[in-house]
Amino acid sequence: MTKPPATFQIDLNLVSAKDIEEAAGRLKGVAIETPLHVSNRLSELTGAHVWLKREDLQPVRSYKVRGAYNLIAQLSPEERSAGVVCASAGNHGQGVALACARLGVKASVFVPTTTPRQKRDRIVAIGCGQVELVVAGETYDDSHHRAVEASAQTGMVMVPAFEDPRTIAGQGTVAREIVAQMGQAPDVVLVPVGGGGMVAGILTWLAERSPATRVIGIEPAGAPCMRAAIDGGGPVRLDDIDRFVDGAAVRKVGPLTHAIAAKHNLELMTVPEGAVCSEMLELYQVDGIIAEPAGALATAVFGQWRPEPGQTVVAILSGGNNDVSRYAEIIERALIYEGRKHYFLVNFPQEPGALRRFLDDVLGPDDDIAYFEYVKRSNREHGPALVGIELGSRDDLPALVGRMRQSSIDIEPIDPESPMFKFLVSG
Repeated sequence: MTKPPATFQIDLNLVSAKDIEEAAGRLKGVAIETPLHVSNRLSELTGAHVWLKREDLQPVRSYKVRGAYNLIAQLSPEERSAGVVCASAGNHGQGVALACARLGVKASVFVPTTTPRQKRDRIVAIGCGQVELVVAGETYDDSHHRAVEASAQTGMVMVPAFEDPRTIAGQGTVAREIVAQMGQAPDVVLVPVGGGGMVAGILTWLAERSPATRVIGIEPAGAPCMRAAIDGGGPVRLDDIDRFVDGAAVRKVGPLTHAIAAKHNLELMTVPEGAVCSEMLELYQVDGIIAEPAGALATAVFGQWRPEPGQTVVAILSGGNNDVSRYAEIIERALIYEGRKHYFLVNFPQEPGALRRFLDDVLGPDDDIAYFEYVKRSNREHGPALVGIELGSRDDLPALVGRMRQSSIDIEPIDPESPMFKFLVSG
């Protein structure tokens, strides 16, 4: 983790509730007023009144259109003619694409290689011929660096995903909309946090219009860049991040979003990526909602946090741009997080019936072999196999381990936190 730079003064008056309300006027006819509805599943789980703010139902399937359009709509004629450039993990690029299609502005959108194909294709389609897509770098921050270079070389206007007062004001319109829809302010708002644009806007508006509302920012455990900035007294660059929650996998927040979060003493919580996967599956299977990983961040926090009974809580479901090809990984991560899937190195003796003994003596009635890779080596007496076992319940693990210890077959569990696990399974 790199240290924050020397402190410098940030003008915290760059964004106000009035700016956010003016942004809401600009967004009429572009960003829709997304539904706000009760989640029966989460309300029953928590004893609170839990509402979902469905930003996944925006025309670009995420809230990012709010900030992108609010910024581009305020450009001068000269700036519009020069065109715009941005970096995006996918959703911001779609917001920029829609704004450029509506306003007739050319754009170059830089995305990392981790951006799902579905998001890349949508950026181009939404742009209606106004957008050039450039795949550059492995992370959002890599793409951002390339976009900044392109802006300096071409004179195209940079449209930041979070670090601009106009972007923050546009994204902050979510808070104003929630209160208008409910007819009152909620007790708690749960906000997913990547670069911090939306949470900065929501903090700003609520601080002026409903200061009693509690705002909690939710970060992925593998990329807690706002937590690092708050703890470090300024934006710091995370050396290693888990890129799975691609919409929030940011290495470094901006000075402005950090300053606003620090000013308002933003509460932060982190959620493991596996918990996000479990919540994505719950949203899909129980609620019929397709959420991307960042979209499920806010509701995933209920696995480790509970509001007070009877409180009104709004969780922002920030995006629904999930690639169907990712569901195999989502299921895998969820099962491992829930303690229902485990991997073992099984050293089978090279003799008839060894596999049958393993099935009969080791596996329980509800256990299933979900993965098996058997490789015969030159050693004629033993042959290792990588075996993935899915349990009916996480509580079945002690009995399975007990049977393994009693077996004559050499079996070694693979720790999910070990480099071997990441190499054999995640890699």
